[in-house]
Amino acid sequence: MDTNNSRPAIPSAKKNELMSKEETFQNDILRPIIKMKHELLIAYLREYLSKTKHPFAELSLEKKVGYLQKAFAQDSNLRSELRGMVIGQFSPKEFTHYVLIKNPINKRMIGIIKERIIDHVAILTV
Repeated sequence: MDTNNSRPAIPSAKKNELMSKEETFQNDILRPIIKMKHELLIAYLREYLSKTKHPFAELSLEKKVGYLQKAFAQDSNLRSELRGMVIGQFSPKEFTHYVLIKNPINKRMIGIIKERIIDHVAILTV
């Protein structure tokens, strides 16, 4: 798989020959792209939250996490936009590989983004 030199290294990413294609793709491609695009993902979520009629900033930390989990579970447009931000960073070779394992990769992609956003929920207050 192609790796883009501008993508950050993920030293904690496991790599071995016994890993599934999905896990290898996740560790080699998805995690570095999502880390590289962290600020854009945060900016997008801030904009998303500012467009809702919900007083997100006034919620407790626990309720903010719950609100985000619900949004990720129920808002297909949100998930599609976030996936598009990541897929747009694939090389043509990576995209060709992605298409072959699209469904499990999409689940992994959204899971990683959701985890990253929830870990940084404090900086989302708009």
